[in-house]
Amino acid sequence: MSLRICILETDILRPELVDQYQGYGQMFQRLFSQQPVAAEFTVYNVMEGHYPSDDEQFDAYLVTGSKADSFGTDPWIQTLKTYLLDRYQRGDKLLGVCFGHQLLALLLGGKTERATQGWGVGTHRYKLAAKAPWMSPVMEELTLLISHQDQVTQLPENATVIASSDFCPFAAYHINDQVLCFQGHPEFIHDYSRALLEIRQQHLGEQIYSQGVASLAHEHHGTTVAEWMMRFVAHKPQAEATQG
Repeated sequence: MSLRICILETDILRPELVDQYQGYGQMFQRLFSQQPVAAEFTVYNVMEGHYPSDDEQFDAYLVTGSKADSFGTDPWIQTLKTYLLDRYQRGDKLLGVCFGHQLLALLLGGKTERATQGWGVGTHRYKLAAKAPWMSPVMEELTLLISHQDQVTQLPENATVIASSDFCPFAAYHINDQVLCFQGHPEFIHDYSRALLEIRQQHLGEQIYSQGVASLAHEHHGTTVAEWMMRFVAHKPQAEATQG
């Protein structure tokens, strides 16, 4: 039976990117179609005020990336925080990427802010700091495409770091069997990252831009992270499995 995933889309792509890439919801659906765990997805753009109806049931809720700051005060962000806290308190599984990763950390007692390290762009490599049964296939290190100037600087008390680097110490974390988040973008492809770099070239400065473009020569593990996410959603903790 397929997992049912609700994608809470927290951005609208720049006009020059919409024709080719549609939106983050579509990008995630394309990504998840490449991994082996059966799943179906429904996308709601929460920036535009769209949410599932109360009678819809999902196995997990995924919060996408966004140009917005997770610590921003926009009304739609406040509405989303209220919605996610309610879902968390109900025991629903939550997934976060970039903005979603930061927002969930902030919401659950951590800290997110503009990073003193500056922009992270291109392909980035992380050390894996923890292992879990749903982290299959097993990896020795993780490489993802990134585009962020904010970071989680303090994790919620009950969070476990999964991946880290000197540049981004809290690059991925999970909270027990309920929350799983990544700073990097598994849904990105090299062409999309390159397009973002071109758009932001002047803002980034020549050095960061050039390093970012050069780093796109490396592959990334987006499909592996997608599989981890779906295995995380499907995973039943041992105690529950024994009771069942």
